Amino acid sequence: MGTTRESKLVSRRELLQTTAVIAGSTAFGRFFPAALGARAAALPWPPYPQQGGAPADPVAAMRAQMGAAPMETHKLADNLTMFGGPGGNVVALNGTDGKFIVDTFVKPVWPKLKAALDGLGNAPLKLVIDTHWHFDHTDNNEAFHEAGAAILAHENTKTRLTESHDLLGMHFGPSPAAALPTETFKAMKKLQANGENMTLAHLAPAHTDTDIYVHYQKANVLHCGDVFFNGMYPFIDAGTGGRINGMIAAATSLLAMVDSSTKCVPGHGPLGDKAALAKYRDMMSTVRDRVQKQKSAGKKLEEVVAAKPTADLDAVWGKGLIPGDVFVTIVYNTL
Repeated sequence: MGTTRESKLVSRRELLQTTAVIAGSTAFGRFFPAALGARAAALPWPPYPQQGGAPADPVAAMRAQMGAAPMETHKLADNLTMFGGPGGNVVALNGTDGKFIVDTFVKPVWPKLKAALDGLGNAPLKLVIDTHWHFDHTDNNEAFHEAGAAILAHENTKTRLTESHDLLGMHFGPSPAAALPTETFKAMKKLQANGENMTLAHLAPAHTDTDIYVHYQKANVLHCGDVFFNGMYPFIDAGTGGRINGMIAAATSLLAMVDSSTKCVPGHGPLGDKAALAKYRDMMSTVRDRVQKQKSAGKKLEEVVAAKPTADLDAVWGKGLIPGDVFVTIVYNTL
């Protein structure tokens, strides 16, 4: 998955192993066309059939599949709105200073998202903030830029968007110049707009090495990006620095910032709160500890997966993109 510096954390064999298991899972098929999942685990690369069924453009197929999800609207505060559904959760801060948007959905959703944002009022699109580099969060950067918005992200996000990546059987070339962040930061950035104080800060490598959170202090809302998958096992992108211990550490850091009234916006899943974030962190810690114990004892990945260390958790956490055996594979390969 790329040739970037973080590839040293996990061997290419382990990355392919993880990707093949994801592509071969039944849950993967709910997000991708069925042909992509067919016997993928037996293939070295890419993790879908080369002939007789693979779409000509698996990225377009993925965008279409995710973009077909209905878009839901949730009011977080008088001037703060969450749009959920087709590729993560987008948050819009609206007011006389303009519209400040966090994340952008996948490309096919742009007309629907633009219409929803227009429905908030006549203020111009001012700024887009990317929580990390993945396409389902940055796909409409270019459209926002062309509509007049600047783009703000962590410096690593800009770096990743200028590179080629192979992710889940899909190849992503460098993003066009108009989709790149127009401003970046290294550690922390503070913004004031529409009566709100926002803090943006980088989290040590967790889901990727590009993750940030966005904290709306007056509204008591925290956009966690893909560091938080509410109610489901998370995907961790080892190819761009992600690892399980970083995910746990990031969730722990976020928990220290919130109280029982905080609205916690996950990268994927329904709106959460402190209790949901704590359950998610504790689940990851439990699985990490179980897998680490077996890996430290010299067990191979296949043996650990066969032992089903998430069997008692799968009914609750295994209903999203990542089923239990895949999450065990991800954890094992990022320890």
